[in-house]
Amino acid sequence: MAAYRQLTQPIPTDIKLVVGIELSCVWRRMTIHIVGLNVDPDSVAMHDAEKRQRAARTKRFETIIERLNKLGLSIDAEDLISTSGSCPGRPHIARYLVETGQVKSERHAFDRLLGQGKVGDVKECWPELSEVVSWILAAGGAAVLAHPIKYGLTRTKLLELVSDFKEAGGVAIEVISGQQNPQQTKTLVEVANKFDLLGSQGSDFHRPEQPWASLGRVAQLPEGIKPVWSFFD
Repeated sequence: MAAYRQLTQPIPTDIKLVVGIELSCVWRRMTIHIVGLNVDPDSVAMHDAEKRQRAARTKRFETIIERLNKLGLSIDAEDLISTSGSCPGRPHIARYLVETGQVKSERHAFDRLLGQGKVGDVKECWPELSEVVSWILAAGGAAVLAHPIKYGLTRTKLLELVSDFKEAGGVAIEVISGQQNPQQTKTLVEVANKFDLLGSQGSDFHRPEQPWASLGRVAQLPEGIKPVWSFFD
């Protein structure tokens, strides 16, 4: 959001800039990510949402560090903040553990310490799914359920999640997220159509060291699904 607010030059006419944000929330004790597209970065709702998320991330960071230190790991919070910014997340913690020789790899850090259900998986700080969707709607945006396959839900639970998301005011699900097999894509198209939701696509790019999720590399949205971009027309 800060970057959008700092834009001073006009956007080239052949580029469509969609203001977006990804927010964490809780659904049935699981951490879920919701993307807000085409939100107004200067709206009161978005400023409030960012304030709440920053406070939640800070508390979450402090809780994770406390838990990991109790396990006998050595993490200097101030040192981590100095290299990762004021509000580090789990990827920053994983990288720190690798750099300080306490785990073999970032993947190992998530598998053993930071992944879903592990000691560093702190959910209590996040708001409920319905509240996060309401922030996006109040900021004039479209709420998109991010990477539904990656939550590891059964089909029944996935349908329940999408149903609750739709009831809260969500308008789309991420049908393509990074690399996924054709069956997963087919499943998400079926789910989107079942709930009359639009579809979005993303590369799942986070940083250059992850070649499986390259910047701008994303499969085409399948036929039979209406793109979320139509929501902005």
